[in-house]
Amino acid sequence: MSLTKTTVIDQITVTENGIVLYREATRIMEDGDQLSQTYHRTSLTPAQDLTGHPANVVAICNVAWTPEVIAAYQAAQAERVTP
Repeated sequence: MSLTKTTVIDQITVTENGIVLYREATRIMEDGDQLSQTYHRTSLTPAQDLTGHPANVVAICNVAWTPEVIAAYQAAQAERVTP
């Protein structure tokens, strides 16, 4: 009987306003059979610091977050704050 625990990024989504959402699945396996699975979700906003995030998520952020996307996101946030 061999128990293993693995964590994988099983889902990455980019919304129309540039927010990147990703889901990590943690799987407990016994001799190749999955015993359990839990999820942890994270969201990243355009121009957010990417230190410590998985490399494949960072790569997608770097492609999705063009200067235009960042500027549009920041402008939308400024509108929300200013009455």
